[in-house]
Amino acid sequence: MHTLVECVPNFSEGRDPQVVEAIARAALAGKDVWLLDRHLDPDHNRSVLTLVGSLECIGEAALRSIGKAAELIDLRRHEGVHPRIGATDVVPFVPISGVSLEECVRIAEWVAREAWQRFKIPTYLYEAAARRPERRHLENIRVGQFEGLRDEFHTHPGRLPDFGAALHPTAGATVVGARQFLIAFNINLNTSDEAVAKGIARKIRASSGGLPCVKAIGLKLESRGMAQVSMNLTDFQTTSVHVAFRAVKEAAGQQGVEIAGSEIVGLIPRRALEDAAVRALQLESYSPELIVENRLASVLAEQRGAEKQRALTEGFVAAVAAPVPTPGGGSVAALAGSLAAALGEMVCGVTLKRKSFHQHFPVLEEARAKLANLREKLMDRIDRDSESYQSFLDAKRLPQVSPTEQAARAEAMETAGKQAAAVPLETAELVAEVERLLKQLRANTIPQAAPDLAVAVLMAEAGRKGSLENVRANLPAIRDRSWTARVERKVKFLADSDSVA
Repeated sequence: MHTLVECVPNFSEGRDPQVVEAIARAALAGKDVWLLDRHLDPDHNRSVLTLVGSLECIGEAALRSIGKAAELIDLRRHEGVHPRIGATDVVPFVPISGVSLEECVRIAEWVAREAWQRFKIPTYLYEAAARRPERRHLENIRVGQFEGLRDEFHTHPGRLPDFGAALHPTAGATVVGARQFLIAFNINLNTSDEAVAKGIARKIRASSGGLPCVKAIGLKLESRGMAQVSMNLTDFQTTSVHVAFRAVKEAAGQQGVEIAGSEIVGLIPRRALEDAAVRALQLESYSPELIVENRLASVLAEQRGAEKQRALTEGFVAAVAAPVPTPGGGSVAALAGSLAAALGEMVCGVTLKRKSFHQHFPVLEEARAKLANLREKLMDRIDRDSESYQSFLDAKRLPQVSPTEQAARAEAMETAGKQAAAVPLETAELVAEVERLLKQLRANTIPQAAPDLAVAVLMAEAGRKGSLENVRANLPAIRDRSWTARVERKVKFLADSDSVA
């Protein structure tokens, strides 16, 4: 599987494990989806599933879980301290590997539309998928909870959903969106006074002028006889787990309250815990390579890579060398583009290990994700180019004795010819985007990687120009002159070096 998307649906059920199990089974009923974690909290009366799956399959998995939750959860009888507006309350999609945030937005939009069409559950889009500025923030959509939304749904224009016309009577509404990785971090206090937790939450959250990239609310956990500060850290590189913990501890201490413990809801990146440990221990000259597991994994990866690099490339190189038309120049151009993107990813990765470049980390993370996505798409086009040209050759071999056969052959050649030109054109567009990203990285990456970046740019240029040569070669066989004219304009634009500046 080349793409990975995380989906973290939150359900308004945290007291009945059988209900949550049924929802999880529904999500996993399809292919290419895995359950990494489940978390149930009886006081919140809420559960969180952490799913990961392919770009093509994760949306359908989310919809299966939304449908099952609508069958089993009745919000009219739901009680819990955590805010909610739906049986499936919120469904975020998070890019993990080979996927951009923009693609997660498209998944979110499709899921939101389908949830209304299939289950009559109205949906709101939030975070990166939001269609209104005020809906970027989940708390703005969830104000008043299910009961408040039910009262205002048809009377307050600002409460109308992005998809849907009526509130589901028992499942409420669902918020769907796309975002980067988030850490759900709760800190329990050795007091049952909810007002203390609410005051601390108000002090530390970003919206009140507290810690940046921190959302926080104060709750009372009846079953444990304590209060809780429940936080979402939307960018742990801006405000780390350790910084958030220390801020809560200091604010609690000012009121004579101590920390009883903390918990992670869902999963957390290793780097976030490493950072917390480094800060707590005040380690000097720290590097992730100091951790034995990290170093061992790096050495083993290098060893496996050294052993397999020739074996991995031998088959394709031999196939290109064979005296047959495919794979040919179009496939090689796509490979050149994917290698350019891969080199760009590597340059981003090694720079991200340098703390002295921390001001460039957001740009590098975004560029690396985009390059990974482009690399996967270009690798798919290695085979697609060969397949499209082979289809054209097959069409040429069709019989042409009778007028009917001649007409059928001509139509097949026209269709296959367009495809044989369209695929390398798509490749050229993708490689051009790779080339643009690589050139933008020059100012943000370590000088030691400059030769690698230069090779990447040259490979991208070769991939772009090589793809365009294949487009030009296939155009004369196409009779639809208006179609070829449009393609020729695109070719002219992509051939211009300024188009990738």
